[in-house]
Amino acid sequence: MAHSETNRSREMEVFAQVVDQGGFSAAARVCRMTPSAVSKLIARLEVRLGARLVNRSTRALQLTPEGCAFYERVTRILADIEDAERGAGAGEQPVGRIRLNTSASYATHILAPILPEFLDRHPGITLDLVQTDMVVDLLAERADVAVRAGPLKTSSLVARKLGDTAMIVVGAPEYLSRFGEPKSIDDLDRHNRLGFGYVRKVDGWPMKKNNDIVVIPAVGRVQASDGEGLRQLALGGSGLARLAAFTVRDDIAAGRLVPVLEHLNPGDRETFHAIHIGQGGPLPSRIRALLDFLAEHGKVR
Repeated sequence: MAHSETNRSREMEVFAQVVDQGGFSAAARVCRMTPSAVSKLIARLEVRLGARLVNRSTRALQLTPEGCAFYERVTRILADIEDAERGAGAGEQPVGRIRLNTSASYATHILAPILPEFLDRHPGITLDLVQTDMVVDLLAERADVAVRAGPLKTSSLVARKLGDTAMIVVGAPEYLSRFGEPKSIDDLDRHNRLGFGYVRKVDGWPMKKNNDIVVIPAVGRVQASDGEGLRQLALGGSGLARLAAFTVRDDIAAGRLVPVLEHLNPGDRETFHAIHIGQGGPLPSRIRALLDFLAEHGKVR
């Protein structure tokens, strides 16, 4: 029985490396095996499970739905084993690498100021920070945790709410002095409305109009891939931008940006969540430590 369990553990380790490294050859180098041996091991695993885990017909590694589900469980099992072994000799201190995917705005305004305290609390943890405003596939990006804004789709992801924030249209004083401060929706026609370079859930600026809410397209001469990029463009006087309040609060207080059209602001708020893969299963201690810390210190307001 012990020998069988050891083989299963090895199979899971090799399969996880195939996914993490993006192919058989790369996994073989990490596992100190030949690519042929890795391929045969995965084939035996698929036979034993009675399910195909990896599509071999494409040039790039592609997991089947069964492979994705198996990978989620395998990573949790291997993390639990690692935690148990390290905890026995490290006083249960969380250790290991965490891959965190988050927006540039959250990383700049929320995470950066609190990160030193997290690293001081957990000297055994290293953080791999990836910044993008695009919604990512955690499995494909090999992300342990992601901080995302906006409504969540129903999925196998587990979410922990980090708060919500108002949305504000702002412009730099220099820009407003040149083009005038808009007082109505019609006034926006003569303004450069800075927007995102990708499709979002609400692809425009919601505004009150009589008793309705209308969405004004964010059409302008400049687009950006993230909210922090839009903030920098607005600060430089390139146009108006609709941004999360927590990213521009200090700029407004210092007079670097000015809120406009507040009487037409519909009061919508953008919600932030920390999400991770899994449905209530045990979490590695390093992941749990980060989630608990973000819930305590990483609130968005």
